[in-house]
Amino acid sequence: MEISEQCVVALTWTLKDTLGDVLDVLEDPVEFLIGGDDLFAAIEAALMGHGPGARVQLQLEPEQAFGDFNDQLLFLEPRALFPQGIEEGMTFDGAALPAGVNPDMPKDTIYTVSEIYPEHLVLDGNHPLAGIALRLDLTVRSVREATEEEIGRGTAGTGFFKVSNMAPGSDTLH
Repeated sequence: MEISEQCVVALTWTLKDTLGDVLDVLEDPVEFLIGGDDLFAAIEAALMGHGPGARVQLQLEPEQAFGDFNDQLLFLEPRALFPQGIEEGMTFDGAALPAGVNPDMPKDTIYTVSEIYPEHLVLDGNHPLAGIALRLDLTVRSVREATEEEIGRGTAGTGFFKVSNMAPGSDTLH
């Protein structure tokens, strides 16, 4: 079966930046719904018509992936508002930030603690890969028809490439 709208494709990949540094390796296949919310449009377009065993290489510019870095999503907040033991790299859901933070901080964002100072800390609401051009080396492991449930949900259950700000440093790209 070839990849087309509303099918599920299992992929493995190596993700690099444009300098060739490996950012993520997915060795065990993960399923994605084509025509849903699982993959960026540029990835779907590159996969169309390919079948199991195909290898697809592409470069995604920031606007095709996680967007440009937005300095308006950097916030300097009082250190005292946050729990003891806070460390760089920790994440906070924007809807659950402590009282007293900047009221202009979007609530539908995940913030990463990017810097800690004695009296303040910097919260970064950008996706960890924002502003970075990405090189993907994809391998199609399998292709199948999507179920009605998957089509109705708009996902095969994975959100690896959704443009949401997930915690950096996990085993897979979010």
